[in-house]
Amino acid sequence: MQNIPEYISEHKDRFIKELIDLLKIPSISADPAFSKDVFNTADSVQKALEEAGCDIVEIHQTEGYPIVYGEKIIDPKLPTVLVYGHYDVQPPDPINLWNSPPFEPVIQKTELHPDGAIFARGACDDKGQMYMHVKAMELMVNTKQLPCNVKFMIEGEEEVGSNNLAVYVAENKEKLANDIILISDTGMIANDVPSITTGLRGLSYVEVEVTGPNRDLHSGLYGGAVANPINVLTKMIASLHDEDNHITIPGFYDNVEELSKEERAEMAKAPFSLDAYQKALDIASVYGEEGYTTNERNSIRPTLDVNGIWGGYTGEGAKTVIASKAYAKISMRLVPNQDWKEITTLFKTHFEAIAPAGVTVKVTPHHGGQGYVTPINTIGYQAASKAYETTFGKKPIPQRSGGSIPIVSLFEQELGSKTILMGFGLDSDAIHSPNEHFGVWNYLKGIETIPYFYHYFTELKTNN
Repeated sequence: MQNIPEYISEHKDRFIKELIDLLKIPSISADPAFSKDVFNTADSVQKALEEAGCDIVEIHQTEGYPIVYGEKIIDPKLPTVLVYGHYDVQPPDPINLWNSPPFEPVIQKTELHPDGAIFARGACDDKGQMYMHVKAMELMVNTKQLPCNVKFMIEGEEEVGSNNLAVYVAENKEKLANDIILISDTGMIANDVPSITTGLRGLSYVEVEVTGPNRDLHSGLYGGAVANPINVLTKMIASLHDEDNHITIPGFYDNVEELSKEERAEMAKAPFSLDAYQKALDIASVYGEEGYTTNERNSIRPTLDVNGIWGGYTGEGAKTVIASKAYAKISMRLVPNQDWKEITTLFKTHFEAIAPAGVTVKVTPHHGGQGYVTPINTIGYQAASKAYETTFGKKPIPQRSGGSIPIVSLFEQELGSKTILMGFGLDSDAIHSPNEHFGVWNYLKGIETIPYFYHYFTELKTNN
């Protein structure tokens, strides 16, 4: 392939400006107050795909937010790559911890990003990484180097569970037919240590509500005589782990895949500094399930974490009250073979069973998805590996991720396609957190690397 670095260098400033313009739109799918912004972002993605060279671009309405579909079919006999991404973003809270407004992107240099990083909500997850594919498409079309067919499916509900995507995929199997699915919604080990994500954890997300008395009570008149829902909730949550940080829900580990010593030894070859990890997070020590390393705890082991907890009075000053209700949001990251619906049922049954007399418990499932492992002996993986090796000068390391992209297993089930996860972000990019950012170098490196995937995949596919 020719002229890729030259094209990127010539259009670098425009590529960055276009991404910054997209990041300015607060497409927060979880908050109805930003509904108009989410729809406006779909329109922006449609325009970008048209300008990149897609012959057909459509906005498909769902019961929630739209799915943007685009395609360029140069020859039906050639392989087809389906690119998936999402244009919605997480809420930016807590706002006060951002060093700059989350929807007013700024470029700042950091220790890991000496060329600068774009700070904004969605910079890495997933607008920046999704937009790499749009610009890679433009590059291949304008330099006449697109070697195969390409389709895009960009949705606006990934951060809230992709509830309407399953319906869309099931109803559009022929439209979405492909030979491989390509996603950039993951990361890599370091800028000088490329890696390809080969496994994702599943997810079960629930909300719990504990109710005591029929109204808030004076803590002096009623304290010690009635169950305090906040006290009860915290005890119940604390009981979900034992002293070895093992999850105590009966049946939770029944289907957990235990990796062999050989597989764990292979994982351990990935560069990792515990001191640097702790320093980056400003923590004195790591924490987690006994018997596993840090990298194993956050990738091949299931977890249970409280994502939010509230109840009673939290305003300024004091209010001596026993709250009528207490709430918590809880996520469980699951490993392959754990069915998220089964785990949700196990959690609900257990949590209701451990409630003491004097309170009632309600468990509301929100969303979830299955884990996924992609083999490394496929043409798709080989093409991705060769693409990284071409632009980074070294072979990427296969790596399992602790994150979840629930729709990946859905794609294989409905479309019969394997997924390749080519991420270019870093763990330190603070996705879902204040001061999320994405390196300018990483953004441009993605645009440079992706066309080689198309080239090598087409080459390998047509020769096999």
